[in-house]
Amino acid sequence: MKIVNRKLQRDYEILETLEVGVMLTGPEVKSIREEKINLDNSHVKILGNELFLVNADIYPYLLAPKTVQETKRSRKLLIHKKELLRLQTKMHGVSGLTIAPVSCYNKGALIKVEIALVRGRKDIEKRKLEKQRDMARNEKREVKEYLKH
Repeated sequence: MKIVNRKLQRDYEILETLEVGVMLTGPEVKSIREEKINLDNSHVKILGNELFLVNADIYPYLLAPKTVQETKRSRKLLIHKKELLRLQTKMHGVSGLTIAPVSCYNKGALIKVEIALVRGRKDIEKRKLEKQRDMARNEKREVKEYLKH
């Protein structure tokens, strides 16, 4: 099971990735295993000496007790201190960098989140990237058609 943040590839340029753990409740874990999580508008914040996953939408587990389950609450990410310091120094050294979740997946019984140090793309760069993808797709289609005949 792997849930990918699809908007990330288009909107950001990935510079470096890390694998971190995430603190969840029992029903949240079951929802994630059923792939009921949305990472599209989420981001990672550094508060104090801790990382938090903000605005990730984990839908309520249907068979859990009907207690109030906040779907977009902030969740603490588990990371080594050295890695956090390295991320902080890179972010303060270069302006325009941020941390965003790339994907969420299970590793054995654990739920992991892959985060990345990213730089935002401008609208012109986004259009250029889409144009390159379209051209590559058209070339593949033409080659396939050529090989058929």
